[in-house]
Amino acid sequence: MSNALSKAKGFKKSKSGTYVSMATTAFGALGVAKQIKKARTEHDTLRLIDATVSAVALVTGFAILYRELKRLGDDDVLLG
Repeated sequence: MSNALSKAKGFKKSKSGTYVSMATTAFGALGVAKQIKKARTEHDTLRLIDATVSAVALVTGFAILYRELKRLGDDDVLLG
């Protein structure tokens, strides 16, 4: 049981966990795209700036996750 618990705790730092985080980030990009579209339609500059900042944060987060995925390489926690 202890071994399974330690594997579950290491999931976030595994390749699988990183892929899940990347998918979550990509899903968040859909919301930001919708927000940008709405701001453009309504000609709301402040919402457009907010959506743009959110988009930059998502791109940065995705880049960090990609870098982490490259660093993991063959040192995957879940593979043993």
